[in-house]
Amino acid sequence: MSDSTDMSKDQITVTDAPAISGLRFRHFRGESDYPHVVAALLSSAQVDKIERSDTVEDMAKNYSRLTNCDPYHDMIFAEIEGEVIGYSRGWWWDEPASGRIYEFVGFLVPAWRRKGIGRAMLLWMENRLREVATTHPTDQDRFFQVSVSQYQAGTRILLERAGYQPVRYFHEMVRPSLDDIPDLPLPDGLEMRSALPEHYRSIWASVDETSQDEWGYTCEDYETWLSNFSHFQPHLWQIAWDSATQQVAGHVLTFIDHEQNEKFKRKRGYTEGIGVGRAWRRRGLARALIARSLQAQKAEGMTESALAVDSENVSTSLYESCGFRVVRRDTIYRKPF
Repeated sequence: MSDSTDMSKDQITVTDAPAISGLRFRHFRGESDYPHVVAALLSSAQVDKIERSDTVEDMAKNYSRLTNCDPYHDMIFAEIEGEVIGYSRGWWWDEPASGRIYEFVGFLVPAWRRKGIGRAMLLWMENRLREVATTHPTDQDRFFQVSVSQYQAGTRILLERAGYQPVRYFHEMVRPSLDDIPDLPLPDGLEMRSALPEHYRSIWASVDETSQDEWGYTCEDYETWLSNFSHFQPHLWQIAWDSATQQVAGHVLTFIDHEQNEKFKRKRGYTEGIGVGRAWRRRGLARALIARSLQAQKAEGMTESALAVDSENVSTSLYESCGFRVVRRDTIYRKPF
């Protein structure tokens, strides 16, 4: 993605912007903005108690594969005297159960919060996404959507004043120790196999099948699924196969974020991508696979594990029985068009 060199045309006029000396809004300028994006993210994350380890290289990779988002038109940057202090980016996607979702994120460095800048960017982003929506069919419900972490109190107040309502809650859970991991047997008829390249398509099919009941799930084709992994570590995956049908019965797509561990001075693995086929549910398979995932993380030198769970899709009791405890609750807010 190349930089736009004509900066005289990238200014954005924002109605009802606060009267702050030196404040201006502009469009995305390409690769030269990646450091500004990362700086705003990390500055915000520290105050909001969100653990992030984004780099400029990460951002370049992420922006090279954006879907339903043109950053040159679907982003807004806020500057004070030419210094970036925040930004917002929007995109859209279809959720079969709800309709079309117009989602956006926004980050503002702490020193410039509660001055009306965040509200100005929110209103601009809503208007921009409404403009995008004029090119879309109108035969389905449409919603704005924003995710809010437990400690982003200011964002929560801003959204509620703008007419957004909480529609879903997600929990981050942590197992603070990898001691005393239970040795749980697989149900009869199942066997564990290493995840080899020739198995990836079957694993993808199992992920799709077991995710159908998940709120907000949208199916990805195989190639997209394979390319979208931020941490592709199949040597850590725990895959149970049905010996009779030769189909995947359940899976845990374990991974370790080494850069994040280095930044936060810890040894944490992630027990994520948990799924069990309908024929094998309520038979102890999920707990058996989670236990094997924890063992794999421990074998890699990890001392703790984490996962995220939709509080309405799955009871936290399953994970609590495996030693996890809730440490944070995040909220999905929506507002109809």
